[in-house]
Parts: sequence; structure tokens; C-alpha cells
Amino acid sequence: MEKSLGGAEFAPQTTYLNTASSGLIPARSVTAMRAAVEDAAAGKPQEGFEAVEASRATYARLAGVPVTRVAAGASVAVYAGLIATSLPSGAEVLVADGDFSSLVNPFAVRRDLTVRSAPLEDLADAVRPSTALVAVSAAQSADGRIADLEAVRTAARAHGARTLVDASQAAGWLPLTAADFDYTVAVAFKWLMCPRGVTFLTVPEDLGGLTPVFAGWVAGEEPWDSCYGPVGQLAQSARRFDESPSLFSYVAARHSLELVEELGPETIHAHDAALADRFRTGLAGLGPGLGHEPVPAPGSPIVAVPGLGHAAERLAEAGVYVSARAGNLRAAFHLYNTSADVDRLLDVLSGVRP
Repeated sequence: MEKSLGGAEFAPQTTYLNTASSGLIPARSVTAMRAAVEDAAAGKPQEGFEAVEASRATYARLAGVPVTRVAAGASVAVYAGLIATSLPSGAEVLVADGDFSSLVNPFAVRRDLTVRSAPLEDLADAVRPSTALVAVSAAQSADGRIADLEAVRTAARAHGARTLVDASQAAGWLPLTAADFDYTVAVAFKWLMCPRGVTFLTVPEDLGGLTPVFAGWVAGEEPWDSCYGPVGQLAQSARRFDESPSLFSYVAARHSLELVEELGPETIHAHDAALADRFRTGLAGLGPGLGHEPVPAPGSPIVAVPGLGHAAERLAEAGVYVSARAGNLRAAFHLYNTSADVDRLLDVLSGVRP
């Protein structure tokens, strides 16, 4: 029997193809988190902050930046909002059509900013001298399309614009050097397989001109000396942008991130993309009325099939978990999946009628 890339870390009891919504948590992470919760229930709570630092360090290595450029928090929207507050009134923000709301909305709610959108494929060409920031997801949530980040970066630099890349649907399988961009942000509960409540922000060496408007005691250079009154000295690193951490989640996260580092994003990408290609090929053979064409997304482990979103409920009844997004059936293949999972999805879909 074919083994998954994740080995003994995973034993799903369903055909789980919904990592784009939420990833499965490795056994090592579940064990650590359970122990921390049980210790807390017994009146012997672990401090947990060392897990935040271990997670930050591993993520920094995965992102290819010094640990001093990584902030640890809980939400893409919060960090996008932080960046939004740094922009001057009248600044133009360029986004991709239909990109994820947590990335786009924090800029839209500032009525004194101009938010302009363009098709993902034309985003680089849409950058102009008035653009202050280009904000885009590395991989689109609705359909898995991968942005041409090199073209976006080149165009932004040519016009003096900064870049914000949301790697929530890419971190863990898409090799990405965060230093290539001014800011990156990523939730970790999807492809990085952490519990909810873990998010990372990367900033430039000069901290990107951001004001830590939500800084609490954890953002102090000496956190335990920063508990009362105004923080005397903010951290000299990106830690000044930390949110007060969900410690149980970070206790688990350090182990999930270590697993991703052990396997390597390149290896994970090859595995995931091969399964996605198997599904794309199988779709063409489903027969008249069922041979739906997926949205073109070469190299992506996310496959979106227009017109089949209604099938998600029927698939769930058969123990096959995908999602419906923007009218698409969205299947996402990760390291704990095998070709048998792909074939099971295709088999159930063959019995679904429009």
C-alpha cells in the first residue's frame, strides 16, 4: 500500500482533501498540546513562551529570513491592518481581483485609501507610479492560482511601491524567500498544519516604518519588565509586532513546523503537485456531463472545478472532504494524502450528477 509523505504522523479516518481550509495536525503536535492542556488543568501550567520562540525560529528558516524579522501573532487581518495604518492618506493599494478578504478588507475600511484591483495575471502590469503598496496572495484561496511574484516584485520596485504577500495558501509547500518582499504574512493552520491561533509576519530589517499600534507587554524588549504602564522600550526586532500568543497553539506549532522543515517545502511541493495533477487528469475521464475543466493553476496543489461546488455536500456524505468556494469544488492535496485518496474522490464524483 502506498504510504503518505507524512508517515505515522497522520492517520485520517476520512478522505481528507481540504487542507486549503484547515490542515490536519501531526501526532507529535497533538501530543504536546494535550500534555500542555492537561498540565494547566492540574494546576501546573507550562509557561509556553519558549514554544513561541522555537516556532518563530523555525518559521524564519522556512521563510529564509533572520529571526529578528519575524513577528508572531494570530491573524492575517490584524497584520494587514497594521500595515494599512502605516500608509498615508490618499495612498493607492493594488490588489488582485477576488483575493481573500482578510488581506484586502483592512485596506478597504480605510476610506482615505484608494484600493484598486486587477486580474491576478495582469497584476504586475497594473502597478503604476501612484501605487504605494501591492498586496497579493501567493496562491489564491478560491482556485489555487499561483501569483507571478517575481514579476510583481520587479514592477513594484520599478515604481517605488512596497509589497505585501499573503502566503497563507502557500507556506509549507511553495518555497518562498520572504526577504524578496517588504512584508509577508501567513496563517499556519492550513499547509503548515498548526492549530488555529498561529500567524507569522515578516518585515524588512528596518522594520518597515510600521507603528506597533497594538503593542502590549509581549512587545517589550524585556517583556516581564513591561507589564505595567507604557512599555519603556519596545523590542528592537519584529517582536515589537507580536500579538499576545495563544500559547497552547504555539506549543503544538513548534512540532508541526519542525515536521515541515524536516521534509522540506520542495519535497512536499513535488508530492502535493503530483496528486493534484493526477486529479486534473482524472477529471477529464469522468465522461459526458461530468468532465469539468479545472481552473488552470499549474504547479498548485489546490484544484478548483467550476460548476461542481454543489458536490461538496454529497462528497462529505461519502467521507470525502473538500470545500465549495466561489462556486468551485476545491480539492487540496497535502503530504498526508496518497493517490488512493485522489482515486476515491474521482470515484465518488463519477456518481454525482449536475
